[in-house]
Amino acid sequence: MQRRLFTLVAACAALLPLGAQAQNALDTIVAKKLITIAIPTDFPPYGFVGPDLKPQGLDIDMANYVASKLGVKVELVPVTTANRIPYLQTKKADLVISTLGRNPEREKVIDFTAAYSPFYIGVFAPKSMTVKAPADLAGKSVSVTRGSVDDAELTKVVPANAEVRRFEDNNGTVSAYVSGQVQIITTAVAVAANMMQRNPQLNTELKFSLKDSPNFIGVAKGEDKLRARVNEIVAAAKSSGDLEKMSQKWLGRSTGELPN
Repeated sequence: MQRRLFTLVAACAALLPLGAQAQNALDTIVAKKLITIAIPTDFPPYGFVGPDLKPQGLDIDMANYVASKLGVKVELVPVTTANRIPYLQTKKADLVISTLGRNPEREKVIDFTAAYSPFYIGVFAPKSMTVKAPADLAGKSVSVTRGSVDDAELTKVVPANAEVRRFEDNNGTVSAYVSGQVQIITTAVAVAANMMQRNPQLNTELKFSLKDSPNFIGVAKGEDKLRARVNEIVAAAKSSGDLEKMSQKWLGRSTGELPN
Protein backbone atom coordinates (compact mmCIF):
# COMPACT_ATOMS: atom_id res chain seq x y z
CA MET A 1 0.00 0.00 0.00
CA GLN A 2 2.80 2.41 0.92
CA ARG A 3 4.60 1.59 -2.33
CA ARG A 4 1.45 2.27 -4.36
CA LEU A 5 0.88 5.54 -2.50
CA PHE A 6 4.45 6.62 -3.16
CA THR A 7 4.08 5.75 -6.86
CA LEU A 8 0.85 7.79 -7.10
CA VAL A 9 2.41 10.82 -5.40
CA ALA A 10 5.46 10.60 -7.65
CA ALA A 11 3.24 10.40 -10.74
CA CYS A 12 1.28 13.47 -9.67
CA ALA A 13 4.48 15.38 -8.98
CA ALA A 14 5.77 14.47 -12.42
CA LEU A 15 2.71 16.02 -13.98
CA LEU A 16 3.12 19.38 -12.27
CA PRO A 17 5.89 20.67 -14.56
CA LEU A 18 3.78 19.74 -17.56
CA GLY A 19 0.92 21.87 -16.27
CA ALA A 20 3.28 24.75 -15.70
CA GLN A 21 4.86 24.24 -19.11
CA ALA A 22 1.47 24.55 -20.78
CA GLN A 23 1.18 28.08 -19.37
CA ASN A 24 4.73 29.38 -19.88
CA ALA A 25 4.54 31.18 -23.25
CA LEU A 26 4.40 34.67 -21.73
CA ASP A 27 7.26 33.91 -19.32
CA THR A 28 9.37 32.57 -22.19
CA ILE A 29 8.65 35.62 -24.35
CA VAL A 30 9.63 38.01 -21.55
CA ALA A 31 12.77 36.02 -20.72
CA LYS A 32 13.91 35.84 -24.35
CA LYS A 33 12.76 39.41 -25.02
CA LEU A 34 11.36 38.11 -28.31
CA ILE A 35 7.89 37.25 -29.58
CA THR A 36 7.14 35.41 -32.83
CA ILE A 37 3.96 36.58 -34.55
CA ALA A 38 2.37 35.06 -37.66
CA ILE A 39 1.22 37.73 -40.13
CA PRO A 40 -0.20 37.82 -43.70
CA THR A 41 1.69 39.10 -46.72
CA ASP A 42 -0.94 38.32 -49.38
CA PHE A 43 -3.92 40.23 -48.00
CA PRO A 44 -3.71 44.01 -48.54
CA PRO A 45 -4.37 46.28 -46.72
CA TYR A 46 -4.10 43.94 -43.70
CA GLY A 47 -0.75 42.52 -44.75
CA PHE A 48 1.37 42.76 -47.90
CA VAL A 49 4.95 43.27 -49.08
CA GLY A 50 5.87 46.90 -49.62
CA PRO A 51 8.29 48.46 -52.14
CA ASP A 52 11.11 47.85 -49.67
CA LEU A 53 10.19 44.12 -49.66
CA LYS A 54 9.18 44.34 -46.00
CA PRO A 55 5.73 43.36 -44.65
CA GLN A 56 3.33 46.22 -43.98
CA GLY A 57 -0.36 46.67 -43.30
CA LEU A 58 -2.82 46.85 -40.43
CA ASP A 59 -1.94 43.40 -39.05
CA ILE A 60 1.77 44.16 -39.20
CA ASP A 61 1.20 47.44 -37.32
CA MET A 62 -0.79 45.52 -34.72
CA ALA A 63 1.93 42.89 -34.33
CA ASN A 64 4.57 45.57 -33.81
CA TYR A 65 2.25 47.37 -31.39
CA VAL A 66 1.74 44.26 -29.23
CA ALA A 67 5.47 43.57 -29.15
CA SER A 68 6.25 47.16 -28.15
CA LYS A 69 3.75 47.04 -25.28
CA LEU A 70 5.29 43.78 -24.09
CA GLY A 71 8.71 45.43 -24.24
CA VAL A 72 10.18 42.77 -26.53
CA LYS A 73 11.47 42.47 -30.09
CA VAL A 74 9.22 40.87 -32.70
CA GLU A 75 9.91 38.22 -35.33
CA LEU A 76 7.28 38.41 -38.07
CA VAL A 77 6.50 35.08 -39.73
CA PRO A 78 4.52 35.19 -43.02
CA VAL A 79 1.68 32.66 -43.16
CA THR A 80 -1.21 31.73 -45.43
CA THR A 81 -4.86 31.21 -44.54
CA ALA A 82 -4.28 27.45 -44.56
CA ASN A 83 -1.20 27.23 -42.30
CA ARG A 84 -1.67 30.07 -39.79
CA ILE A 85 -3.47 27.92 -37.18
CA PRO A 86 -1.03 24.98 -37.55
CA TYR A 87 1.84 27.45 -36.97
CA LEU A 88 0.26 28.33 -33.64
CA GLN A 89 -0.41 24.72 -32.69
CA THR A 90 3.16 23.63 -33.46
CA LYS A 91 4.69 26.62 -31.61
CA LYS A 92 6.17 28.14 -34.76
CA ALA A 93 4.37 31.31 -33.64
CA ASP A 94 3.38 32.71 -30.24
CA LEU A 95 0.46 34.68 -31.70
CA VAL A 96 -1.43 34.83 -34.97
CA ILE A 97 -2.38 38.32 -36.17
CA SER A 98 -3.56 37.48 -39.66
CA THR A 99 -7.19 38.47 -40.44
CA LEU A 100 -8.31 35.64 -38.17
CA GLY A 101 -12.05 35.34 -37.60
CA ARG A 102 -13.48 33.52 -34.58
CA ASN A 103 -15.86 30.60 -35.03
CA PRO A 104 -16.83 27.46 -33.04
CA GLU A 105 -14.61 25.15 -35.10
CA ARG A 106 -11.50 27.23 -34.51
CA GLU A 107 -12.32 27.71 -30.84
CA LYS A 108 -11.95 23.95 -30.40
CA VAL A 109 -8.25 24.10 -31.28
CA ILE A 110 -7.03 27.62 -30.38
CA ASP A 111 -8.02 30.52 -28.12
CA PHE A 112 -8.79 34.11 -29.10
CA THR A 113 -8.23 37.54 -27.61
CA ALA A 114 -10.67 40.41 -27.98
CA ALA A 115 -11.18 41.74 -31.52
CA TYR A 116 -8.76 44.41 -32.74
CA SER A 117 -10.08 45.39 -36.19
CA PRO A 118 -13.19 45.21 -38.37
CA PHE A 119 -13.51 42.82 -41.31
CA TYR A 120 -16.44 42.84 -43.72
CA ILE A 121 -17.00 40.06 -46.24
CA GLY A 122 -18.81 40.67 -49.52
CA VAL A 123 -19.55 39.32 -52.98
CA PHE A 124 -18.14 41.40 -55.85
CA ALA A 125 -18.69 41.31 -59.61
CA PRO A 126 -18.77 43.63 -62.64
CA LYS A 127 -21.43 46.35 -62.60
CA SER A 128 -22.90 44.87 -65.76
CA MET A 129 -23.73 41.58 -64.02
CA THR A 130 -27.03 41.25 -62.16
CA VAL A 131 -26.23 39.74 -58.76
CA LYS A 132 -28.34 40.93 -55.84
CA ALA A 133 -28.57 37.82 -53.62
CA PRO A 134 -27.01 34.36 -53.19
CA ALA A 135 -29.59 32.82 -55.54
CA ASP A 136 -28.15 34.93 -58.38
CA LEU A 137 -24.84 33.03 -58.11
CA ALA A 138 -26.50 30.02 -59.75
CA GLY A 139 -24.66 28.92 -62.87
CA LYS A 140 -21.81 31.37 -62.27
CA SER A 141 -18.17 30.89 -61.22
CA VAL A 142 -16.94 32.34 -57.92
CA SER A 143 -13.42 32.51 -56.46
CA VAL A 144 -12.76 32.33 -52.71
CA THR A 145 -9.83 31.48 -50.43
CA ARG A 146 -9.99 27.93 -49.11
CA GLY A 147 -10.56 27.56 -45.36
CA SER A 148 -11.23 31.26 -44.79
CA VAL A 149 -14.26 32.79 -43.09
CA ASP A 150 -15.17 34.01 -46.57
CA ASP A 151 -15.29 30.38 -47.72
CA ALA A 152 -17.38 29.29 -44.73
CA GLU A 153 -19.95 32.06 -45.23
CA LEU A 154 -20.16 31.55 -48.99
CA THR A 155 -20.64 27.81 -48.53
CA LYS A 156 -23.68 28.45 -46.32
CA VAL A 157 -25.61 30.29 -49.05
CA VAL A 158 -24.19 29.40 -52.47
CA PRO A 159 -26.56 27.49 -54.82
CA ALA A 160 -25.59 23.91 -55.64
CA ASN A 161 -25.15 24.68 -59.33
CA ALA A 162 -22.70 27.54 -58.81
CA GLU A 163 -19.04 26.81 -59.61
CA VAL A 164 -17.03 27.68 -56.51
CA ARG A 165 -13.30 27.72 -57.21
CA ARG A 166 -11.23 27.64 -54.02
CA PHE A 167 -7.64 28.91 -53.97
CA GLU A 168 -4.94 28.30 -51.39
CA ASP A 169 -4.16 31.97 -50.78
CA ASN A 170 -5.68 35.38 -51.35
CA ASN A 171 -3.36 36.25 -54.21
CA GLY A 172 -4.74 33.27 -56.11
CA THR A 173 -8.32 34.24 -55.31
CA VAL A 174 -7.86 37.80 -56.53
CA SER A 175 -5.78 36.83 -59.57
CA ALA A 176 -8.45 34.39 -60.72
CA TYR A 177 -11.02 37.17 -60.81
CA VAL A 178 -8.75 39.83 -62.31
CA SER A 179 -7.59 37.47 -65.08
CA GLY A 180 -11.14 36.45 -65.94
CA GLN A 181 -10.87 32.82 -64.79
CA VAL A 182 -14.01 33.42 -62.69
CA GLN A 183 -16.92 35.84 -62.95
CA ILE A 184 -17.33 36.72 -59.27
CA ILE A 185 -15.12 37.03 -56.18
CA THR A 186 -15.92 36.64 -52.49
CA THR A 187 -13.48 38.43 -50.21
CA ALA A 188 -13.03 41.15 -47.60
CA VAL A 189 -14.36 44.57 -48.51
CA ALA A 190 -10.95 46.13 -47.85
CA VAL A 191 -9.21 43.60 -50.11
CA ALA A 192 -11.76 44.20 -52.86
CA ALA A 193 -11.30 47.95 -52.52
CA ASN A 194 -7.56 47.55 -53.10
CA MET A 195 -8.23 45.26 -56.06
CA MET A 196 -10.73 47.69 -57.61
CA GLN A 197 -8.33 50.61 -57.22
CA ARG A 198 -5.63 48.68 -59.06
CA ASN A 199 -7.99 47.40 -61.76
CA PRO A 200 -10.55 50.11 -62.56
CA GLN A 201 -11.12 48.64 -66.03
CA LEU A 202 -13.01 45.72 -64.46
CA ASN A 203 -15.81 48.03 -63.22
CA THR A 204 -16.25 45.92 -60.11
CA GLU A 205 -18.74 46.71 -57.36
CA LEU A 206 -20.08 45.22 -54.13
CA LYS A 207 -23.14 43.12 -54.97
CA PHE A 208 -24.16 42.06 -51.46
CA SER A 209 -22.62 41.58 -48.00
CA LEU A 210 -22.07 38.18 -46.43
CA LYS A 211 -20.89 38.94 -42.92
CA ASP A 212 -19.34 41.39 -40.48
CA SER A 213 -16.57 39.22 -39.06
CA PRO A 214 -14.05 41.16 -36.90
CA ASN A 215 -10.44 40.05 -36.62
CA PHE A 216 -9.11 38.45 -33.43
CA ILE A 217 -5.62 37.51 -32.26
CA GLY A 218 -5.03 33.77 -32.06
CA VAL A 219 -3.35 32.22 -29.00
CA ALA A 220 -2.41 28.60 -28.36
CA LYS A 221 -4.83 26.61 -26.22
CA GLY A 222 -4.12 26.89 -22.50
CA GLU A 223 -1.87 29.96 -22.76
CA ASP A 224 -4.19 31.99 -20.53
CA LYS A 225 -1.47 34.26 -19.12
CA LEU A 226 -0.42 35.36 -22.59
CA ARG A 227 -4.02 35.78 -23.73
CA ALA A 228 -4.88 37.89 -20.67
CA ARG A 229 -1.85 40.13 -21.19
CA VAL A 230 -2.65 40.67 -24.87
CA ASN A 231 -6.27 41.42 -23.93
CA GLU A 232 -5.00 44.15 -21.63
CA ILE A 233 -3.00 45.62 -24.51
CA VAL A 234 -6.00 45.48 -26.88
CA ALA A 235 -8.31 47.07 -24.29
CA ALA A 236 -5.85 49.89 -23.64
CA ALA A 237 -5.39 50.46 -27.38
CA LYS A 238 -9.16 50.68 -27.79
CA SER A 239 -9.46 53.21 -24.96
CA SER A 240 -6.56 55.35 -26.19
CA GLY A 241 -7.84 55.44 -29.76
CA ASP A 242 -4.83 53.59 -31.15
CA LEU A 243 -7.02 50.87 -32.71
CA GLU A 244 -9.15 53.57 -34.31
CA LYS A 245 -6.04 55.21 -35.79
CA MET A 246 -4.88 51.91 -37.34
CA SER A 247 -8.31 51.28 -38.82
CA GLN A 248 -8.56 54.76 -40.30
CA LYS A 249 -4.98 54.54 -41.64
CA TRP A 250 -5.37 51.22 -43.44
CA LEU A 251 -9.11 50.75 -43.99
CA GLY A 252 -10.33 54.31 -44.20
CA ARG A 253 -13.13 53.57 -41.76
CA SER A 254 -13.87 53.35 -38.05
CA THR A 255 -13.43 50.18 -36.05
CA GLY A 256 -17.07 50.34 -34.99
CA GLU A 257 -18.13 48.20 -32.04
CA LEU A 258 -15.53 45.46 -31.61
CA PRO A 259 -16.49 42.38 -29.53
CA ASN A 260 -14.44 41.16 -26.57
